[in-house]
Parts: sequence; C-alpha cells; structure tokens
Amino acid sequence: MNSWQIQHAKAQLSTVLRHAEIEGPQEITNHGRSVAILLSRADYDRLTGTNKTLVEFMQNSPLFNDEDISIESDISLTRP
Repeated sequence: MNSWQIQHAKAQLSTVLRHAEIEGPQEITNHGRSVAILLSRADYDRLTGTNKTLVEFMQNSPLFNDEDISIESDISLTRP
C-alpha cells in the first residue's frame, strides 16, 4: 500500500486515484499519522457487499442452510 502525505495527495489527486484503481488502497497521512485510506469503488463495493442482491446476501449468510434454525409463522387471528 502506498502512503501519501496529505499535501502531496491533494496536489496529485488524479495520480492517487489512479493508483487506488490499479494498485489497491492508498494511505493518506497527516504529520506522519495515518488518517485515511482511499479505496477504489470496486474495492469498496466488494468490502461492503453493496453490489449484491438480497438473494446473494442471504445465500452468503453464515445461517444459510443451517438446520438448527426454526422459523415459524404467527397463526394468531388479526385484530377486528
């Protein structure tokens, strides 16, 4: 992961963005302290799962195909 001082990252923003798309996450530092990580949109979507459908999300759940889970419907009458 490349590390960029904030002043240099501001001056070279298009380069930092290109590196994020091609090489992966880019670290931004301020006075030697890491303050941010710049991700490409593809990396962000992959990490957050925002590009998945509800069905894909449910199928990736650790509870998918778990036989110990019991889901029952409420069969009580509705209110009058």
